[in-house]
Amino acid sequence: MTSTREKIRQLAPHWAVMFVLMFALIAAAEAVVGSLPFWQSFIVIVVTAIAYPTAVRYLGFAPAVWQNNWYMMSGVLAVPD
Repeated sequence: MTSTREKIRQLAPHWAVMFVLMFALIAAAEAVVGSLPFWQSFIVIVVTAIAYPTAVRYLGFAPAVWQNNWYMMSGVLAVPD
């Protein structure tokens, strides 16, 4: 079992990247279409929060604490060898 401190150490860089990516995507969308309502910004945040970890796992850059999830073990989103 991984300690909480170790989990935070592994995940903090990814949280920071997701946070910056969310703001960048919202800023880009607002630059293209103008001001976004709350629900559209929320959709950008949810999609980013789901897509980023999935992409990181697929590319092989996921921290160890993300490698032990049930959907990785099921083979549904397993990284190809």
